[in-house]
Order: sequence, then C-alpha cells, then structure tokens
Amino acid sequence: QVQLVESGGGLVQAGGSLRLSCAASGSIFSINLMGWYRQAPGKQRELVAGIISGGSTNYADSVKGRFTISRDNAKNTVVLQMNSLKPEDTAVYYCNAEVESYSDHALNDYWGQGTQVTVSS
Repeated sequence: QVQLVESGGGLVQAGGSLRLSCAASGSIFSINLMGWYRQAPGKQRELVAGIISGGSTNYADSVKGRFTISRDNAKNTVVLQMNSLKPEDTAVYYCNAEVESYSDHALNDYWGQGTQVTVSS
C-alpha cells in the first residue's frame, strides 16, 4: 500500500504565496508521474501541474508563470510553489502519484487526502 500525505494549505491574501508539499511512502519501487490537482466547489477536479521522474513538467494555462512544481525522487516528495495567488485559485488541492509497486510492479494511481487553499480578495 502507498500513502500520500500533503501539507501546506491555508488562508492567504490575493498576491500572496503558499507552498504545498506531498510525501509518498509505502511499497514504492518507483514513481513515474507526480502531480497536483484541485477541485473548487461545484467544479470538476482539474490538473494544476505535473512532473515526471526525469523532470519534465506541465502546467494548466491558468497557473503558468505563477506556480512551480518540483520533486525529489530520492525522497518521493513533490512540492508546488504557488505565487501571485488569486481568489480563483481557491480550492482543495490533491496530490497524485503513479506508483510502480515492489510486489508485482503494477502501476497504480494514488491520491492524497486533500488540503484546502483559500485566497481572499
């Protein structure tokens, strides 16, 4: 089994910054893709940013230039640095990881419990 534990959400004023962290633990052989999704009330969950083990990244158009995703492959962690936050960034943010297990090398998708980010205007 694999667990993803997130931290770093909170309340911030527009224009401020927050840093989200996610640590994966458990039966992990490797992690190919790690990413952050968010879900605002009444909306579908959407991809915010993703990063593969080699370091290539992709971002939602709405966060390009403001958010930066990074990872530490040795520690199985991923960080989302969020700058110039806007009220429309308010959502529950979820960490996601595509994990290859030690036991059977199957690929499975795992999610964190979610962390609330609230940006006040």
